[in-house]
Amino acid sequence: MNKDEGLIRAVGVRGLTAGMINYMVGAGIFVVPALVAGRVGGAAPAVYIVCAVAMALIVMCFADAGSRVSLSGGTYAYAEVAFGPYIGFVVAISLWFGSAVLASAAVINVFAATLAEFVPSFGTRAARVAIIAIVYVVLAGINIRGVKLGSRAVQGVTLAKLIPLVILVAVGLFFIRPQNLAWPGLPPSGQMARTSVMLIFAFMGIESALTPSGEVRDPSRTVPRSIFIALATVTILYMAIQIVAQGVLGPDLATNTTAPLAETARRILGNGGQLLVLIGTAISTLGYVAGDVLAAPRGIYALGRDRLLPAPLGAVHPKYRTPHIAIVVHTALCFMVAITGSFESLLVLSVLAALTVYLICCLATIQLQRKNIRTEGTIPFRVPGGPVIPIISTLIVIWLMMSSTRQEFLALGAMLLVETILFVIMRARRVPVPTAT
Repeated sequence: MNKDEGLIRAVGVRGLTAGMINYMVGAGIFVVPALVAGRVGGAAPAVYIVCAVAMALIVMCFADAGSRVSLSGGTYAYAEVAFGPYIGFVVAISLWFGSAVLASAAVINVFAATLAEFVPSFGTRAARVAIIAIVYVVLAGINIRGVKLGSRAVQGVTLAKLIPLVILVAVGLFFIRPQNLAWPGLPPSGQMARTSVMLIFAFMGIESALTPSGEVRDPSRTVPRSIFIALATVTILYMAIQIVAQGVLGPDLATNTTAPLAETARRILGNGGQLLVLIGTAISTLGYVAGDVLAAPRGIYALGRDRLLPAPLGAVHPKYRTPHIAIVVHTALCFMVAITGSFESLLVLSVLAALTVYLICCLATIQLQRKNIRTEGTIPFRVPGGPVIPIISTLIVIWLMMSSTRQEFLALGAMLLVETILFVIMRARRVPVPTAT
């Protein structure tokens, strides 16, 4: 019996691809060029290519696992099928709280601050709280009324936030100074590695967009196609923005770490260009939050469905066929974290939580291949070389995690301990149910 039989498979390649691009192209795109230029200068395009290749290996694991397991919950479902409910639970909570709630709360504050640039009176605490509340209420209402409506909203916002960036690139190509793009040679391997780590973080987001897998049409074809289209699109966009910003600003790019694209736009298009980038920032941050409200609640829905969190979280709306209670709980928690501002010190833990999810997905891919798991009798996407790419991807993720400090690892360990205690309590209170097959 399909656990997600109450949900409607309404998300196709276009909708899933838009969700992935929306997650990856977030507020960070407006500051990343300066950070990269400060580390490697004119060699930045080469680092983007290295980073994209590394990320491609990791997302191949998501493509393989996602084409085999089409249950809502995304990486949680992959991990549960491969390793059982405990590992699935750890992945789901780490992904939901670490990579969704904290990140969404951070980004929506950027959105509120951007609005305050347009209307200074929005800069008060009361106005900020009101703006955050309105955004979450509206997005929750849209997604409760249907995943198709929520997916269309994400597609629309994704297109809207890409337009200013595409305009910046298209116009900026005519203002590039060739001497600013002089090839300095490849940087030292250590410097290349540190910059690649930063860029890997900029590419993150695919794992969250895959959470509503139980509502994806023909997942064995849709998931891998969407992953590679999204990765190729984001890589080309990132490289183009880097080349334009570096070609226009030259050495000034590395020193402008607060708003490098706004400064690039000002030099190209004047004050109107700055306004364009500010609008792009507002749309980008709003789009990220919209994508989060579409995808993240499906993770706790899956846990409620499997009685690993309170059962009401696994309820499906009788009319709209959406996980309405999970959506309400998720947006309410995001709102509370966002207005307190206490999440800022936990942003690094959010990144570590995402890397934990990546690591388990890579290992789960090996296990799913070994068990020959496939969805509804379909032929899954197979990564070349069997377990070779998942093993390489695992080593890449471990390498990234090793850059963390001792304190950050202790914080991650504390989060995992809390998750373990919660899992034990919930398992003791419920009648065991079969895991996904």
